[in-house]
Amino acid sequence: MQAWFVKRGAGRGLIAMIKLIAALLLLTVSLAGAIPALAADKTPGTSGGRLVYIVPVQQTIESGLESFLKRAFADAEEANARLIVLDIDTLGGRLDAAENIGKLIRQSKVETIAFVQGRAVSAGSYIALNATKIVMQPGSSIGSAAVVDGNGDHVKDSKIVSHWSSEMRAAAELRGRNPAIAEGMVDENLEVVMTKIKRTVGKGELVSLTAEEALAVGYADKVASTVDEVIAFAGVKDPILLQFEPTFYEKLARFLVHPVVMTLLLLIGIAGVAIELFVPGFGVPGILGIAGFGLYFFGHYIAGFAGGEDVTLFVIGIVLLIIEIFLPTFGILGILGIISIITGVVMAAFDSGNALLSLGIAVVLSIIVIAVFIRVFKHRGIWNKFILKEQLTSEEGFISQASKEHLVGHEGVTVTPLRPAGTAEINGERIDVVTDGEFIPVQTRVRVEKVEGTRVVVRTLE
Repeated sequence: MQAWFVKRGAGRGLIAMIKLIAALLLLTVSLAGAIPALAADKTPGTSGGRLVYIVPVQQTIESGLESFLKRAFADAEEANARLIVLDIDTLGGRLDAAENIGKLIRQSKVETIAFVQGRAVSAGSYIALNATKIVMQPGSSIGSAAVVDGNGDHVKDSKIVSHWSSEMRAAAELRGRNPAIAEGMVDENLEVVMTKIKRTVGKGELVSLTAEEALAVGYADKVASTVDEVIAFAGVKDPILLQFEPTFYEKLARFLVHPVVMTLLLLIGIAGVAIELFVPGFGVPGILGIAGFGLYFFGHYIAGFAGGEDVTLFVIGIVLLIIEIFLPTFGILGILGIISIITGVVMAAFDSGNALLSLGIAVVLSIIVIAVFIRVFKHRGIWNKFILKEQLTSEEGFISQASKEHLVGHEGVTVTPLRPAGTAEINGERIDVVTDGEFIPVQTRVRVEKVEGTRVVVRTLE
């Protein structure tokens, strides 16, 4: 009976978790599959000779921005646009994404002007240098393109610095700008002399230029305050402006990949699925857990960070943990499952360091939430399927035999010798009795002195 109880309870929990995993896969695949149709918001045909696309570059440079700009440039070329204005205000981001965006700008059939309205720092300066022309707003800046790691520290690896310096130099040479200044934006070991503005940037410093300085040294073609001035500078008469904005789903993805939101989604996912596993029957925690994980991977997929392999790894990890819970393998599958989950979550993220930090915080908070929930609803825990908790006590209504407490003080007569146990007739009923050690012969009158459970103790009457 006990073995049947274990298998039946484990089977229910396993089936429940299989349903959760299937729902997670269905949610993620459905959302991802809907993206192409929902994002394909084509611009109606307009007069190409006057059509100007205004494209914002005002976020961290990563593969999500790269995907957005690819869509913008493809749309502009299809509409035969006259000009693309990149509205730049960014502190930089991933170098690989910046290189791909730079290539996209260089290969574009549409003239591109970088309009720096705030800061074109780090990878942002590289994007600006690849544009056909650079226009800067008064008070804006460009430069400081050193390679930094996840902690914000400058990377000292000479190969990486040399590669990025060459990329910046090539972008500057492409548009006829002084390459030494571009290298000075990356390598702090160089000394850059800019005679036109009577300024020398020594070793240990990076080149960063204001709008007026950039104009003087040829790193800006004009200083302008508004987009209209930029378009007039480009020579477009009677322009038709098209503000190319991210789709709702691209905006949603930017929100979902925010570190705080990402941590919250992981917390909901971990706590929800774990509660549904250990305290089954509620439904709501499981649904919220699926939604949390689904939104996490959905956001990173839309942003261009995650792929199908990341979701697959994550699901494999969940499956391995479930198997470890119901069919223990001395921790082997459990460890592999944890590694798969962590790998899937981290690989799906833009920054591995931030992903690990978010995952760590989410795990700690999830443990607290799960512990509180289990304490409150411990009577519904899955462990109750494996453990018989009923106690055979009189308070619970279980009585093994009738109590004989009422016999205390009653008298009777022995029907067998008591040596020291035997039988006596008390109140017309034959009762098994014992003495305190004395021998009592047959037909001797006795009295019940005490009752200890099933033990009725008697002694002879004086």
